[in-house]
Amino acid sequence: MVDVLADEIRRFVRAVGPEPDETLAEMDRFAEEHGFPHVGPEVGAFLRFVARMSDAERIFEFGSGYGYSAYWFADALPDDGSGEIVLTEVDEDELEQAREYMAAGGYDDLARYELGDAVETAKGYDGPFDVVLIDIQKHQYEDAFEAIRSKIPVGGVIVADNAISASVIEFENLLDMVEAAQAGDDAARRVIEAESNEHTRGIADYLDRVTADSAFETVVIPLGEGIAVSYRVE
Repeated sequence: MVDVLADEIRRFVRAVGPEPDETLAEMDRFAEEHGFPHVGPEVGAFLRFVARMSDAERIFEFGSGYGYSAYWFADALPDDGSGEIVLTEVDEDELEQAREYMAAGGYDDLARYELGDAVETAKGYDGPFDVVLIDIQKHQYEDAFEAIRSKIPVGGVIVADNAISASVIEFENLLDMVEAAQAGDDAARRVIEAESNEHTRGIADYLDRVTADSAFETVVIPLGEGIAVSYRVE
């Protein structure tokens, strides 16, 4: 994980935030021991906070891994058990691991587990979804947005992970592309894009798309590896 916060600030944010339960602590240990990329407790707590503020009843995840972010989200769903969270994953073993962790927390009845391409899965679901997390291959982010956009109600939120960094993202190129787009310098943008890998281009294209959409207001928050938070305003 390429954390954008200085270590002491990250520790501070973690110390002030909610304490992970035993299952989350176990999931954190698993990630550390196996080098599994997950959003981490700082972002996890923020995701749950967003779901609570949105009074979320339905949540969709593009890419769930072994269920870490879904576990954080699930605790914010209605206490009467009427909520739903859709987990998607291309790795069958990871999805089964997610099922085990969700069951350990008592959230299995709220979860729907979908094995396969997340974008194609999203196309098969009707909305609305109050909160969406995008955390798949970076070149698929824009496709994920297009697949779910019409299913987000006013007041709904889309959170995209890796909006600033990841082991595969070239941040200087990403920054230059974003600033070129902001300045309307298409020629400079194309030059930088040609020199960038598909992961970096994927994040830049996603940010271009979502910030240009007048129905959404987007901010980037420097937690974890950076998250782009888009709130539907119309």
